[in-house]
Amino acid sequence: MPRQVDHDSRRRQIAQAVFDLISERGMEGATLRDAAQRAGVSMGAVQRCFSTKEQMVAFVMEYMNQRITERVQAQIPDTADPAAAMTTLEHTLAATLALDPPSQAETRVWLAFTAQAAIDPALATVQRNQYTGLADLIALLIGAAQTHGHARPDLDPVQEAEALITLTDGLNIQLLLGRHTPESARTALHHRLEALRTR
Repeated sequence: MPRQVDHDSRRRQIAQAVFDLISERGMEGATLRDAAQRAGVSMGAVQRCFSTKEQMVAFVMEYMNQRITERVQAQIPDTADPAAAMTTLEHTLAATLALDPPSQAETRVWLAFTAQAAIDPALATVQRNQYTGLADLIALLIGAAQTHGHARPDLDPVQEAEALITLTDGLNIQLLLGRHTPESARTALHHRLEALRTR
């Protein structure tokens, strides 16, 4: 059992190193050798955890998705009214935006993965699954808001979920390019969500 724990810990250590490298240099900066050096382990240790770069990148993608999920979940109890679905929705979506250095790093890595996923079916599947989970959560929150009279009854939760994902994806690109500030991105998101509320 301890050997398994050590192996999992080593994989996470290497995943963090790869994450940092991709954030700083893009996918091309995440070689097995660079990952070993950044993680402070031998090439042999990396190869025992990941037999190929593709396997390593897939693990890092799952690692990053877990980080984002945990950050989103951590935001929900901090809302003024955790029981209000629209408030929870706004905090959830804001947690996916590149509003501070950690989330900016995650967004840079996510975009690097997106570019790679365009030519790698395995990575594309992982990203589609992550988007599907997010869309399901958004649609659930919109539906709950409708049930309690806080969102317009004419809305299609599934269509609105897709539109909100498209909005946050676009805001993230604009944030990284400097066309939006964290404040203006929050304002844009808030304005869009206000249009969904019951008048």
